[in-house]
Amino acid sequence: MAPNFRFAVVSDLHIALPETIWHHPSRFHLVEVSIPALESVFEHLTQLDLDFLLLPGDLTQHGEPENHLWLQKRLSKLPFPTYVIPGNHDVPTLTANNQSIAFRDFPEYYRKFGYGDSQNLYYTRTLLSGVRLIALNSNMFNDQGQQIGRVDAEQLHWLEATLATVKDELVLLMIHHNIIEHIPHQARHPMAQRYMLENAPQLLEILRRYGVKLVFTGHLHVQDIAYEDGIYDITTGSLVSYPHPYRVMEYRQDNYGRHWLQVQSYRVESTPDFPRLQAYSRKWMGDRSFPFLVKLLTLPPLNLPISQAEALAPSLREFWANIANGDALFTDFTAPVHLQNYFQAYGAIAPDGTPNLIDNHISLLL
Repeated sequence: MAPNFRFAVVSDLHIALPETIWHHPSRFHLVEVSIPALESVFEHLTQLDLDFLLLPGDLTQHGEPENHLWLQKRLSKLPFPTYVIPGNHDVPTLTANNQSIAFRDFPEYYRKFGYGDSQNLYYTRTLLSGVRLIALNSNMFNDQGQQIGRVDAEQLHWLEATLATVKDELVLLMIHHNIIEHIPHQARHPMAQRYMLENAPQLLEILRRYGVKLVFTGHLHVQDIAYEDGIYDITTGSLVSYPHPYRVMEYRQDNYGRHWLQVQSYRVESTPDFPRLQAYSRKWMGDRSFPFLVKLLTLPPLNLPISQAEALAPSLREFWANIANGDALFTDFTAPVHLQNYFQAYGAIAPDGTPNLIDNHISLLL
């Protein structure tokens, strides 16, 4: 029987020491704030009575060894256990190059943060009596050396064998790629499918069979809680993207024997160099949104002519910031009806058409 406990989730840190920062003109995220934002989060979390911290991938800007080393040293100073997994940015290449660590070297940097003496990029750990973490690696490479999001057969066999041994334990599963859709038709959309696990249905079947209900993901840089057939995929936005969020969660049993997960979301409001971080970051994202929006509008399923897409894009500059913030509602978008319906589907709307605000603050009955 799992005890009551409290933990935090901070995702997609993209840690970048100043000398390593890529100054790309079109990136949505502000890696410039990665270290001060993380310090702000840690200042808050160390004041709480946390049992552990989960970091579901993209720990570094792009796998730089100096950024992995910085984070390794910083995590070692925390007063609570921390558990990590790699994101696509942490292990971008199979072999080390002049920028990034090798794929197989990731566990060497994080022995104290889940990996122990394992040479695999996945593991399981007992967090508390009655509480088990299963941490999967969703970063693979195809025959052409291209990075993809997939859990390989070896891991799936290991996962089944591990779950078969679980007796009266609450299982928390952590993986970088989303396994349930967080935006409409995510698994098929040409821009969104890379954020989904390629073989998500296979993984979900195993999790349902063994009663795993809670999955923690990152990668998409949005605040969203998705539910499908008994499983919650709780994805947490990026610490370096608007709205610079993180979560604190509390698992508890009430007087009626029911089990709840209370989710509370926070955001970094400022850093020394960005005293109005929220406003600055939202504008930063909007200022860089035009190419993204034109691509969204011209690709399936909308397939708008380029001229119409370019005319509409400025009115949608806040679109992705609203999605990233969670609990988005799109009720005042002026456009043809079929476009209004399309964008409203991205909002936090229940099947009956009423607002369904569950992405940031909610108590989930498990």
